[in-house]
Amino acid sequence: MPGTTESRRVYFLSNPGRADAAGALEDLLSFASSRCTVSGSNLELDGRAAVTAGADRIVVLGGDGTLIGVARSLGADQIPLIGVNVGKLGFLAEFSVEELKSCFDRVVSDDTIVSRRTVLQVAVHHEGRVRDRSLAINDCVIQAGPPFRIIRLAMSINGEHLTEVGGDGLIVCTPSGSTAHNLSAGGPIMQPGVDAIVLTPLCPHSLTHRPLVVERGSVIDIVARDVSEGTTAIIDGQVSYPLQPSDRVTLRRFDADFALVHNPLYAKWHNLVTKLHWGRAPNYH
Repeated sequence: MPGTTESRRVYFLSNPGRADAAGALEDLLSFASSRCTVSGSNLELDGRAAVTAGADRIVVLGGDGTLIGVARSLGADQIPLIGVNVGKLGFLAEFSVEELKSCFDRVVSDDTIVSRRTVLQVAVHHEGRVRDRSLAINDCVIQAGPPFRIIRLAMSINGEHLTEVGGDGLIVCTPSGSTAHNLSAGGPIMQPGVDAIVLTPLCPHSLTHRPLVVERGSVIDIVARDVSEGTTAIIDGQVSYPLQPSDRVTLRRFDADFALVHNPLYAKWHNLVTKLHWGRAPNYH
C-alpha cells in the first residue's frame, strides 16, 4: 500500500555516463514520489550527499561498477544500496526498473533482505609511510605490468610470514568479489555473507601456490620483493596505485560492511545460476 513507506528516506543516484540511466531515473523519481520521502537525486557516483540527507536507502542506476563506486564513496556510512541494472551483467545490481516498482514498498522498508558484506581497507606503504589508502568492495589485485616479467610478492598474515609467490600477481578479494577477477583466475566462489577473505595467485610459477581462504579478521601484508615498472595495485578495477620495490600493501577488514538490498523476487542463487550459468550440464545432444 502506498504510504506504508512514506517515512523512509530514499536517495537516487544515476551513472552520468549512461544516457539510458537518466531516463530511468526520471521514471523512478516520478513513481517513488508518492511512496516514500525522496531525499534527493543526482547524476553522479558520490554517495556522500545521501549521507548528509539522512537517507535510509540509496537507489543506484547503472551497472555493477557504478554500485561498487558508490559503496566505496560512502566510507564508514554504509547505507543499504538498491542496484538497478542499466548496464550489462547486473550481478550486484539485481533489479530492473519494473522489478523495483513491483516490490518497492518491501525493498525500501524490509531490513531482512539487506545483505551485509565484508569490505577491505587497503593501505599502500612507501618507505615506511602510508602513501595511498582506499576501500575495496570487491578486490585488490596486485598485477604485473610493462615490461611484463614475473614479479615476486612476499605474503604474511597477522605478522607471520607465509610464502613468497612468483608469477603475474595476486588477488585479495571479499566474498562479494569472489565472482569477479577471482573467479576468472580459478579462485573459489563464496556466499556473500561468509566471514572470510580470499587470496588467489595469478598464474603462479609453482605447482604449490593455490587459492587460500583466511579468516575475515586477518591482517594481510604483501611486500613487493621484485616488481616491474608497471606493477600496480588495482582496487575494484577502478583505482590504481603503482608499486615500487619494497612497497607494502596491507589489507584488513574495514569496520563497516557493504550493505546491498537483495531482490526478493529471486532465490538466493538466482544470479549465479542464471547469469554466470554455474552448474549448467553439458549439452550431450
